Amino acid sequence: MLLVADSVVVKVKIRNRLGMHARPAMEFVETASGFGCEISVCRGDAPDEKVDGKSIMQVMMLAATQGTELVIEAAGADAKAACDRLVRLVESGFDEE
Repeated sequence: MLLVADSVVVKVKIRNRLGMHARPAMEFVETASGFGCEISVCRGDAPDEKVDGKSIMQVMMLAATQGTELVIEAAGADAKAACDRLVRLVESGFDEE
């Protein structure tokens, strides 16, 4: 985890077999939307293609399959709490297995 002032960057791998399909993507967006900070997400292999972590359409466009590394970046007062919660969510496999 990289922490700079009110900015946090974390990396996490998609664990669930079906990847980030519609239901996990919605769960990710709903969780992210519960925080006031700005949240962006990109694939580890495409760092220049950041998407809004609070947009279901943009998160689904990541096409994150099992094993995909995600880089989550948050900026704002609750950035660390947001990243911690999102990492736990992804690491849990979105409770699919």
